[in-house]
Amino acid sequence: MRPHIDHVELTVSDLSRAERFYDALLPLLGFDLRHKGRGDFSDFDHTEIDYATADFSLGLVSPRPELAGEGVCRRKPGALHHLAFAADSREEVDRLFAQVRAIPGVRIRTPPRCYPEYTPDYYAFFFYDTEGIEVEIVHFARKRYFL
Repeated sequence: MRPHIDHVELTVSDLSRAERFYDALLPLLGFDLRHKGRGDFSDFDHTEIDYATADFSLGLVSPRPELAGEGVCRRKPGALHHLAFAADSREEVDRLFAQVRAIPGVRIRTPPRCYPEYTPDYYAFFFYDTEGIEVEIVHFARKRYFL
């Protein structure tokens, strides 16, 4: 088997707010909103919004009502630490930074820069979505480290 993540689903505190944010972000990252779906799953007591591509899907899931007020803690066991999307070049990282910082509700953690402590060519920026989930846009030559 080739390692490949098929989908990730994020439970969010405010589905409408998160939907507005990801409707603005994901098309910048190659998602086509014509492939966005929404479903109500009464058996599981949640609503889900799914952003699909041929290779990967990102889902937003409504919380259980009694947990809706809890904040994100990325260091809590079982939590998502951050979500990283790969860019094709440093120039694309820079272009995306300019577009992402214009999205309402985004909080930039760090602008684009090199992270030689990760790999010599690691170039990325980090930001938080409206839920406080950290997102990264990164470019580096991953495959060269596995030749």
